[in-house]
Amino acid sequence: MAAGTLCEKSGGATRRATRGFHATRQLCYYLPFPINPAPGRLTMAEYCAQLLWLRGEQDFLANRYSRRHLLRFDGGLEIPASSSPHVVPVPMSDPAAVDPEEAFVASLASCHMLWFLSIAARRGFCVDRYADSPVGVMAKNSDGKLAITVVTLKPEVAFAGNRAPGREDVMQMHQQAHAECFIANSVKSEVRCEPVFATSPD
Repeated sequence: MAAGTLCEKSGGATRRATRGFHATRQLCYYLPFPINPAPGRLTMAEYCAQLLWLRGEQDFLANRYSRRHLLRFDGGLEIPASSSPHVVPVPMSDPAAVDPEEAFVASLASCHMLWFLSIAARRGFCVDRYADSPVGVMAKNSDGKLAITVVTLKPEVAFAGNRAPGREDVMQMHQQAHAECFIANSVKSEVRCEPVFATSPD
């Protein structure tokens, strides 16, 4: 099945350009995966998750309860989650579990990578390995509220075969991936992309 196009209504706010990425909201996005829209309707998707927290014997009213909980996804995957130890001290937080801030940063990096891989494949560049170590910064926003204000992606991509992209090609693909990323288009955070080059491409 061929890949498709996801369309949305106009009128959305323009996302702030970052690091030279002049990305504005588009009416249609090329999807890197197949879709099967109903005739005569806009293509949309709904994403669901399940969350479960249980008090047990903990002293809830004294605020001495564990923030550890379980996240379930449609494929059957279950992930232990918790508040961040930076927000709620251990042992009420579980440092081994995923906290919402980490999940947010990871979702931006994951979405960006998936778009980059799709774009590279369409351009005829074979990606052998893609690694990233994204960092999110918690600070007060313009309203004085704590928020993840900046997320910096640091992708390092290795290519296979005789046809390798140059540095400018790689930057352009990251720019396009940033502009197309559904998650980046959904948040107020400034998203920066600072590619890491192990060796200087031609």
